Amino acid sequence: MSLLAIDIGNTRLKWALYDQARPGAQLLAQGAEFLEHIERLAEGPWAGLPAPHRMIGCAVAADPVRRRAEQQVEEAWGISSQWVHASVEEAGLSNGYDHPARLGADRWVAMVGARHRMLARGPQRPIVVVMVGTAVTVEAIDTDGRFLGGFILPGHGIMLRALESGTAGLHVPTGEVREFPTNTSDALTSGGTYAIAGAVERMVQHVRRHCGAEPACFMTGGAGWKMAPHMSVPFELVDSLIFDGLLEIAARRFAPA
Repeated sequence: MSLLAIDIGNTRLKWALYDQARPGAQLLAQGAEFLEHIERLAEGPWAGLPAPHRMIGCAVAADPVRRRAEQQVEEAWGISSQWVHASVEEAGLSNGYDHPARLGADRWVAMVGARHRMLARGPQRPIVVVMVGTAVTVEAIDTDGRFLGGFILPGHGIMLRALESGTAGLHVPTGEVREFPTNTSDALTSGGTYAIAGAVERMVQHVRRHCGAEPACFMTGGAGWKMAPHMSVPFELVDSLIFDGLLEIAARRFAPA
């Protein structure tokens, strides 16, 4: 039973076709499309693909964007779309948010992927999950798989645009990250990078103190590679973390009765 997995972010729709709806399934094809070009999918990248039996996805974009994706899935293969929303519990992860359903679906799915990636390697331990994209999220999960809470902060682009719009004479730079910046472009780029790194370091400290154990730290997201050289804590960069989570959830939702 093949599976189409979709992750709709704030900027792009990312998709992956797997031969089965389970962790470790073979990746048959993958791609990404900017949200303004979703209508290209059925007659473009999806046109020559083998038809999937199921579709599962998560979306943080507005409902009209999600409906456009559903229409493309229907046009290409005539299958219905199933979307993951944060809940009280799923796939062994429990949700400590004050209002569980208000947690972003991408955050929830990435945490599911991170926890099962960690469990596949050995004993349980706490986890910090970092997603670096348009926005940055830093999540904490305890040893028993309970989501404790997380930070949300602006991504690089939002930080720089906010400074540009609110400060006379500053323009979005193409600077370098340096320990001691000596020009404005480097100062802006370094400030944004180290702000994100500092938030991750602080969450690691919180989890270490709360759980009495060293957390595993996973990073994902389109801009994760930019952060990788500048992190002050050990971490693993995993591009597929949301898709890993979708496969875990699909294995349970689509399991034979």
